[in-house]
Amino acid sequence: MALQPGSPAPAVTLKTLTETGLADVSLGDHIGTDNVVLLFFPAAFTGVCTQELCDVTAGLGGFDAAGAKVFGVSSDTPFAQAAWAKAHDIKVPLLSDRLGAAREAYDVVLPDFIGMGPANTRAVFVIDRTGKVAYSEQTATPGDMPDMAALDAAVKALG
Repeated sequence: MALQPGSPAPAVTLKTLTETGLADVSLGDHIGTDNVVLLFFPAAFTGVCTQELCDVTAGLGGFDAAGAKVFGVSSDTPFAQAAWAKAHDIKVPLLSDRLGAAREAYDVVLPDFIGMGPANTRAVFVIDRTGKVAYSEQTATPGDMPDMAALDAAVKALG
């Protein structure tokens, strides 16, 4: 079961691809300064994942206005994530959980994704500035979209 509201958010460090190469992004660096939205998803270049991240990209202004940093997290390599983001104009910063540290820490492990081994389940976490989980949702299946209205309300409630 995914981490529940009130739990401390694990401060994992993940990889991303920037214009200058691979970089570390530590979620712990945002504690005390930013609200954070983590969107765990199984895999780039899949239909539901593409729809979710494109929808969130279209609504990034609302997250910015609420002072929330949004990150997408999958077990894809940073290189695959970057190619996917470019192909679909995804503006959400993408973090690679290739080794599974984040999915284990947030308890969102999908043991076997389409016969290819472990991946992330589809889950959403809103983390407040103090580093506590304010909202969490794990979908019943990887093919289900998260409740975007509930996510929006949770982010707005943080002020």
